[in-house]
Amino acid sequence: MSANNLDPTTFLKNDIVGKPVIVKLNSGAEYRGVLTCLDGYMNVALEQTKEYVDGVQTGTYGDAFIRGNNGR
Repeated sequence: MSANNLDPTTFLKNDIVGKPVIVKLNSGAEYRGVLTCLDGYMNVALEQTKEYVDGVQTGTYGDAFIRGNNGR
């Protein structure tokens, strides 16, 4: 690996934890919140989570856990 290539694990675990993210599900729903945790299976934990369906906010959650196999 050259010095210009980034390890995706480093980026995902170190650079975006604590930042706002959008998680899109296979169902078409989107969850927007602050990323608190991510594992090797792409399971995601969010804080300050809002659920959107067809661009319309349909729910608000404090914390949310999304299994990696549900994401796009």
